[in-house]
Amino acid sequence: MATKHDLLTIGDVAARSGLAPSAIRYYEAEGLIRAGRTPGGQRAFPRHVLRRLAFITAAQRVGLTLSEIAEALASLPPDRSPTKADWARLSRTWQRGLDERIAELERLRDTLGSCIGCGCLSLATCRLFNTGDVAAARGPGARYLLGDDPAEVVSAADDARPAQ
Repeated sequence: MATKHDLLTIGDVAARSGLAPSAIRYYEAEGLIRAGRTPGGQRAFPRHVLRRLAFITAAQRVGLTLSEIAEALASLPPDRSPTKADWARLSRTWQRGLDERIAELERLRDTLGSCIGCGCLSLATCRLFNTGDVAAARGPGARYLLGDDPAEVVSAADDARPAQ
């Protein structure tokens, strides 16, 4: 059981975490963190909430959604600091998704100056790489950024055209 000295006010948590009190209250309302109450009704957070908030912040920075974060936090013990083994287990479950996001970011970085397939960023070259919007046949979004090969897209479109 946490003693009075082990508990932090929302102001203390905000100062230590770098988050606004409103964000902390929101995360509590969403069930990502828990707080007790003092006899006067003020929030009293156990110190281990700082680790959860650091985790939430880091996870958001790499693009994870709050629902993904909530699902992960639900697998951790709610009333104590997670152990190294707890964090290792959790990180293994995200490895594949993070690797996929890294690959997407690398493709974006490497193709940002040229066409990425409609949603194309270069209207001047779009007619060269995606004449007649042939990339749209592959599905929605920036098809080349998502991994479609522009040469295959154009080749498939040429094969689908009726002979003249």
